[in-house]
Amino acid sequence: MQNSSFQRAELFYEGKAKNLYNVKDHPELVWQEFRNSLTAFNAQKKGEFTGKGSINRDITSLVFRYLGRSLKTHFVADIGATEMVTQRLEMLKLEVVIRNTLAGSTAKKLGLEEGTPLEKPLVEFYYKDDALADPFVSDDQALVLKTVRNQAELDALKSLGLRVNRELLGFFSEIGIKLIDFKIEFGVNSAREIILADEISPDSCRLWDQKTNEKLDKDRFRRDLGNVQESYELVREKILKYWGSKV
Repeated sequence: MQNSSFQRAELFYEGKAKNLYNVKDHPELVWQEFRNSLTAFNAQKKGEFTGKGSINRDITSLVFRYLGRSLKTHFVADIGATEMVTQRLEMLKLEVVIRNTLAGSTAKKLGLEEGTPLEKPLVEFYYKDDALADPFVSDDQALVLKTVRNQAELDALKSLGLRVNRELLGFFSEIGIKLIDFKIEFGVNSAREIILADEISPDSCRLWDQKTNEKLDKDRFRRDLGNVQESYELVREKILKYWGSKV
């Protein structure tokens, strides 16, 4: 959904891969600009490729519109090729990670082979703090850090994370992609409703080809596998081809 009635105002936050701006005459909204930058290992490794901002914006937009059929997201409208207007939320200082298959550092930590499927999805919390490298935290630690108000909100995050997972498993399965794991973030509005925010893209998901197990996500950058741009473009192409006219 494109909308040209909004006007970008001043920059108020510059992240690793997105810039956030105010929206003129709309204090309840945020203007997000997806950049071409790539980072890994808490921004210790940096890179970029032409068109990445557009690819991630398109993927995030389509995924949020798909998920918006059954749950609340912050998506409002697409702007141009690389930008998006969203609801302004109080962001929770927790990353919610859902794992369907073991991969990366988690497989190594548990001493199991990468690609080992889990009997049920694993839900993990990570404390959003760049200075601490976004450490894993237990439920009790998340409460001590006051990332949420109470156990009920923490339980709601788990429930919503698993709900997003169920939806995304079907979404990606339809286009021949395995959803290995992903990171999502949530915010709360003035009514304290928990709403899905940030982005869902190859930056925040591990995505493997269903037939070949070829990696189609940021691991290609992390591990110097090459063809990073081509893999991101392939994910967008598959989503647009199948879901573009359905959401």
